[in-house]
Amino acid sequence: MFTSDIYQGRRDRLKKLVGSGVIILFGNNDAPCNYPNNAYAPFRQDSSFLYYFGQKRDGLVGVIDIDADQEFLLGNDIDIEDIVWYGSVDSVADMAAQVGVSQSAPMAKLSEIVNAAKAAGRLIHFLPPYRHDTKIQIMDLFGIHPNQQKEAASLALINAVVTMRSVKSDLEIAEIEHACSIGYQMHTTAMRIARPGVSEQFVGGQIDGIARSLGAQTSFATIFSQHGEIMHGNPSPALLEAGRLALCDCGAENLNHYCSDHTRTFPVSGEFTQRQLDIYRIVEECHDYVLEVARPGVKYADVHFAVCRKMTERLKELGLMKGDTEEAVRAGAHAMFLPHGLGHMMGMDVHDMEGLGQIYVGFDEETRPNLEQFGTNCLRMGRRLQEGFVVTDEPGIYFIPALIDEWRASGHCAEFLNFDMLETYKDFGGIRIEDDVLITADGCRFLGDERIPIRPEDIENFMAK
Repeated sequence: MFTSDIYQGRRDRLKKLVGSGVIILFGNNDAPCNYPNNAYAPFRQDSSFLYYFGQKRDGLVGVIDIDADQEFLLGNDIDIEDIVWYGSVDSVADMAAQVGVSQSAPMAKLSEIVNAAKAAGRLIHFLPPYRHDTKIQIMDLFGIHPNQQKEAASLALINAVVTMRSVKSDLEIAEIEHACSIGYQMHTTAMRIARPGVSEQFVGGQIDGIARSLGAQTSFATIFSQHGEIMHGNPSPALLEAGRLALCDCGAENLNHYCSDHTRTFPVSGEFTQRQLDIYRIVEECHDYVLEVARPGVKYADVHFAVCRKMTERLKELGLMKGDTEEAVRAGAHAMFLPHGLGHMMGMDVHDMEGLGQIYVGFDEETRPNLEQFGTNCLRMGRRLQEGFVVTDEPGIYFIPALIDEWRASGHCAEFLNFDMLETYKDFGGIRIEDDVLITADGCRFLGDERIPIRPEDIENFMAK
């Protein structure tokens, strides 16, 4: 938790951005796993609630009455039965004082506040809910069916939260760098223990344990697979095989709930083959190229397509692509190899604020997503960059057998793709390289004091030791 003045300053700015009405920020409740008393652990608070109210306990709601200039932290104090099982915790009043909120009350107060605001015809602002218990609570308060709550959420509040959380303070950047340091331990551990005969599941479990030991938890479900062509290949019981590549995409969430997200791809046997190096070098060049072109005022969509053009040129040199580069990228031929976007916002969520609607987070009135073209429809970030943004830089090249077969059968982009050569890569897998990038006043830089091995020779030397 930060100092109370940080949270008070955030709430004060939020009031000015939203303008008028009553803001309700719902915290999360415990979520049962397979029966009521066996909840998913550790408990994870809602990120926007954390950002403005700082408290990690379940069953809390923050209320900001802009017009009356009043703030409330609402929640029920725990009873003796909870204390017996879980120990004593601070009262809701004490938690309110810790984050500079002057008033607290039991949860029953929320319906009084809402009913009074509705009776007076006042604006009530809430964010799009993503948990079913919160949707039920909103339905009880406002009579809005869960299927209609996304549309009923306050656009003024969404835009205000996105404006504030998009630009990271020095304090937040330090938190993300700390999460990156835990990520370093996770990735280097994977490189140390991954060998032929070791299961994907074993490696995944070890690196997840590091996130839990040094921080709060993983920032997302760990991806570790020798089938790197599967975008979200979670660890399976399969044993790692000599000659294959292992793709490790994982990150940590530190105790203040800021995230890291890195990907490395390395040879299970400790040495790249020449064919693997040929593809790896292209991804590496695309990854590094982002540092040259990403800066304030540049659209991240333009950075994405600059990387796609560079990738296309290099794949043409290998004979996997052909034809005019600009036409190939315009047609989406590059999406055969890169079916996702270059990156996404980072912060308290690994896909920062994605729950508020990607159209508001990664895009704006000037920059709109192209939802029609395969690959381009997966861009999560396209808007102009600003100093203080933290985004991921994660180009990849994947050989997806089913996609190769489908495009070949339909003749899609046949003028730009060498399908005969693609056939010989169906057993390759995929390569992705990812780092977290801070947009600075005159450019950008990678976050993290310790660099996870990334150059092929450094990876091989690290694994050899």
